[in-house]
Amino acid sequence: MECEKKQNQYKKPNSIILKHVKFGYHYLISNAMYLFLVPLSTIALTHLSMDDLVHFSNHTMLNLVVVTLCIVIIVILATLYLMSRPRKVYLVNFSCYKPDQTLMCSKETFMKATKLTGSFTDESLAFQKKILERSGYGQKTYIAKTLLEVPINMSFDEARKEAGMVMFGVIDELLAKTGVKTKDIGILVVNCSLFNPTPSLSSMVVNRYKLRGNILSYNLGGMGCSAGLISIDLAKRLLQATEPTKTKRDLVSLRLC
Repeated sequence: MECEKKQNQYKKPNSIILKHVKFGYHYLISNAMYLFLVPLSTIALTHLSMDDLVHFSNHTMLNLVVVTLCIVIIVILATLYLMSRPRKVYLVNFSCYKPDQTLMCSKETFMKATKLTGSFTDESLAFQKKILERSGYGQKTYIAKTLLEVPINMSFDEARKEAGMVMFGVIDELLAKTGVKTKDIGILVVNCSLFNPTPSLSSMVVNRYKLRGNILSYNLGGMGCSAGLISIDLAKRLLQATEPTKTKRDLVSLRLC
């Protein structure tokens, strides 16, 4: 046991050091041009005297064609560099759905409802109780209405109703808050880990709000909780790859978990 504790103590500092090394390497690669050009320019300027600068200015005045050509090349290279850089994507606004107070459930209420189903053994109930205590669920956690019923109603229709309640509730709030029109939405990314119906959840959103026909719609499912980050990255890449329009509000990404 003592050996394992010592190994864990060594692993934590090593992981932190490795994290900083990766961050430093990424920063070095991303800003290599600036990190090398600035010192070289400083060294070159410190070694030049006033006579050298006067001689250089006189030489350039006699070779305007060469100077003009160099300036044009620099401008073209700078333009290509700026155009090749990916556009920055910002989170302008967001909404989180908050259910009705009647869907609030304490740990004791959940364990009581689970026990009344008669589908779990004492060992399984003890395991669920341990999960509730260690997972961070509080006494004011919201759950689905079907999980509070006895017996628990786990039908497909109820699951679809729950998904619609959450999705449409948060979208209505977001549209009211931002004033964005549904015709201005060009990208839709929907993510749900457990419920994957056919037609998909994204098609439910498209049909509900009558979104335009050429919308880029993506439905992520069955990928676990990590798909939340994947959906954000997907929306970001789509926004960077798509040409901006004159309205500047043409591309709106909605992430629903």
